Amino acid sequence: MEILHYPVMHEQVLDYLAFEDDSDKVLIDCTTGEGGHSALFLEKYPNLKVIGLDRDSEIQKKAKERFCAYGSRFTPVNTWFDDYLANAESQSADRILFDLGISIFHYQESGRGFSFHSDEKLDMRLDKNQTFDAADVVNSYGEEELADVIYRYGEERYSRRIARAIVQERSIKKIETASELENVIFHCVPKEYRFGRISPATRTFQALRIEVNRELDRIEPALKDAIRVLRPGGRIAVITFHSLEDRIVKWFFKNEEKDNSTIRILTKKPVLPSKKEEEENAPSRSAKLRVVEKI
Repeated sequence: MEILHYPVMHEQVLDYLAFEDDSDKVLIDCTTGEGGHSALFLEKYPNLKVIGLDRDSEIQKKAKERFCAYGSRFTPVNTWFDDYLANAESQSADRILFDLGISIFHYQESGRGFSFHSDEKLDMRLDKNQTFDAADVVNSYGEEELADVIYRYGEERYSRRIARAIVQERSIKKIETASELENVIFHCVPKEYRFGRISPATRTFQALRIEVNRELDRIEPALKDAIRVLRPGGRIAVITFHSLEDRIVKWFFKNEEKDNSTIRILTKKPVLPSKKEEEENAPSRSAKLRVVEKI
């Protein structure tokens, strides 16, 4: 079994979520993926129990295989983290970790069109039982609605131009693959935008993924329930990878500390990856870590 995902800021996460005594302690890994962060905690703390959540059953198979030797110390649950936390028992966990990034697995192995470098079908679902996918957004949304999604979730300045080009293209032929969509975007934006620091399709693909999986809608309700689920003195750590996620986390924690006094913010400024990690793992460059403790 090949493990592709590199656990971002693992040293900082281990430090902020450390245990003095791991007896009867529970960590909820809300975005387990291939199990990078969970593996570190299971190895370091021999009495710790980890509940590993993931909506994607395919990537969860890797975590199950990876942790089979840990027996009852690792409990996989195939679910969205906001759904799980909404129904979890109050004061039942000591640490809760959110790593909101999409795994390398999804870009390289899933076959669901997360990468615009592929000929894969436009899908982008984390829950394969869901009927609504990225092709539905691209081929059925009205031009204005599509432009709004691309602008709101991708912060794409050429959202109107891209939406117009998509609608024109799909009137001739349905856009079915990631590479077909990338080609439409590439040829509709200004020439100087085509060869910038990132591909001109990057922001649109991010927006579609967020729309399909309702990623941003899940964050605040999950954080609210996470505080309830924590035992006093417990901690929540959240790793974000773009400004839309980080803004939600930042202001939720600030307001919760100020208005409800249920938490204490331990990271007044977000923790960033080291220069060494940025060099070794390029996706970590945009990562930010925020940590709070329940009062």
